[in-house]
Amino acid sequence: MTVPTLTFSEDQAEAFDRVSTVLRAAGINLDDAILSPPRDGRSNVLAITGKAGSGKTLLLAELYKALKDAGVDIVSGDWEGRKRKDRRTLAILAPTNKAASVLRMRGVPATTIHRILYTPVYDPEYERIAEWLAGNGERPDIEGLTDAALDRAHAFYQTNNSIPGALAAAGLRGSDFITGWKRREEELDIGFVDEASMLDDRQYGDLREIFPTLVMFGDPAQLAPVNQSGAMVFEKLDEDRVLALRRIHRQEADNPILDLAHALADPTLEFHDFEQMVEEKSKSDDRVVWGQRVEVDLMARSPVLVWRNATRIRLINAFRKVHDAPDDRLLEGEPLICDGIELPLKHRKKRLDLEARGLIKGAQVVYLGAGKKPGFSRLHVMGAEDPRVSAASIVKIEMPDEEEPFIPFAARMGATFLHGAAVTIHKAQGSQWDSVQVFAPDLFVAARMGRVEAGQPLWKRLAYVAITRAQDRLIWVVRNRLARPTYELRVDDLPVPQTALTLEALED
Repeated sequence: MTVPTLTFSEDQAEAFDRVSTVLRAAGINLDDAILSPPRDGRSNVLAITGKAGSGKTLLLAELYKALKDAGVDIVSGDWEGRKRKDRRTLAILAPTNKAASVLRMRGVPATTIHRILYTPVYDPEYERIAEWLAGNGERPDIEGLTDAALDRAHAFYQTNNSIPGALAAAGLRGSDFITGWKRREEELDIGFVDEASMLDDRQYGDLREIFPTLVMFGDPAQLAPVNQSGAMVFEKLDEDRVLALRRIHRQEADNPILDLAHALADPTLEFHDFEQMVEEKSKSDDRVVWGQRVEVDLMARSPVLVWRNATRIRLINAFRKVHDAPDDRLLEGEPLICDGIELPLKHRKKRLDLEARGLIKGAQVVYLGAGKKPGFSRLHVMGAEDPRVSAASIVKIEMPDEEEPFIPFAARMGATFLHGAAVTIHKAQGSQWDSVQVFAPDLFVAARMGRVEAGQPLWKRLAYVAITRAQDRLIWVVRNRLARPTYELRVDDLPVPQTALTLEALED
């Protein structure tokens, strides 16, 4: 078939054609932009794999454009209009908000798996506005909303294509128009999943139930999910279901960070050889830094990546100490990591509320201050489309050499948080930051232990994942030191949200 005007490599062109063939069997012809109604009973799974820089994201973006040009509707996580029998849809997913935001910054309208598994329930009155904005109904007459407010909503939607943002522009709060969340019961159509190396068996099973046609994009050199026996879900597919991209495009563009990442594939490379390579790169290219200490200013938005929990806890406490953080409360601007949700089974609906709004395990958030109710926190969820939430929180500050964490404040139940100034490399998968600090002494310990995962030295897998989290600058920290901060913690650098979604009390 004829691929887009963009010049593909041979393996990218082959993968594009292969996905096109799968879509054609499902009733979507990209050659002629002909869409047929969905075919019941059809199921197809395909995986496109490749290391960092191999062009997976570019391929995903071009497939998205081709499907959109063919007339396929893009499903978001914020609202769905009336269903039509002949409607063909595409959802582009990532396991975390941070991973989804990386795609959105490249023009791909991605959302999280949770936002597709759990759909919002709109108040019927305000859903009429959503139908009108989407072109499926007449302009409504809503009590309490002026024509000027509706005009603002319409103008916002024309520019941003966001229903919640448009309703917020009309002066509504999220709790006005979203009354709850429910587990999706009906199938969708086509699903693209980025960062598929992070998927566990349960998530994969959920996706197979929802998407008759599923295409996964993943990096086989990353770390498998915890408790997954070192295997990724796409490694369990038949060989003819997996397409590998082998040409490294960004490497050809002289990217020193990717040069280092791909050097790790050399089976003869030892840790000390690799460190020499990093040091040499740092002398010729300022995108690689040979760090003599951890830069504390970066830790507020880009956590230090470590292997051992003991290192993580030690760095977190050092971060709080240099900022003179009190023991009994958090400072505005302190980074946190969601560690899960502590709710009994009878509060399943509240759990959906929290997860659907971005508070899933591993989510990176920034503390904005205490909420209006005891135990509540105002939070900014990094990478979320609507990042500001207020939620019942249980914050745990782990202390060196102590089994029990210190808890500065807590609700009886809600979202639990650990401090986020440092995170393990496992938890960093799927995220990217402009600048990344890698704590090299931890990887040296992993190298000395001689551990192997999936046939490769563990330190090499850890180093590969950590290095490829850096978008523009890699800081390879070689000494156990912490710099002094040059400015206080802040929150004014965070983007202004489209609408603030407030989570009601979880103790009702």
